[in-house]
Amino acid sequence: MEMKDLTGDDLLVVCAALGNPHRLRIMAALEKGRQYVSLLARELEISRPLLHMHLQKLEAAGLVRGELELSEEGKAVKYFEPTDFQLKLTPKTIGDAVSTLRRASES
Repeated sequence: MEMKDLTGDDLLVVCAALGNPHRLRIMAALEKGRQYVSLLARELEISRPLLHMHLQKLEAAGLVRGELELSEEGKAVKYFEPTDFQLKLTPKTIGDAVSTLRRASES
């Protein structure tokens, strides 16, 4: 994902997703690479339900992707990793994105 690909509405979703300290910590932890939810929850010292809620927001914004796998024991394990994205906010990129915002009445 690159700034030129984001509409104004997309930019709002991305900024909202990153506008939370838990989600920033999740993104920082995932910088090390792909991790499964239970390990990530222990590392960040937050509950799995709270972690899932934050991961859903990050996934909806296109910042992470999740994949369900079966362990050798047959247990379903969900892994998350960051997507390949680069965001550079400038007055021009914001102005370009604003021109594509849907009107409040269309939301």
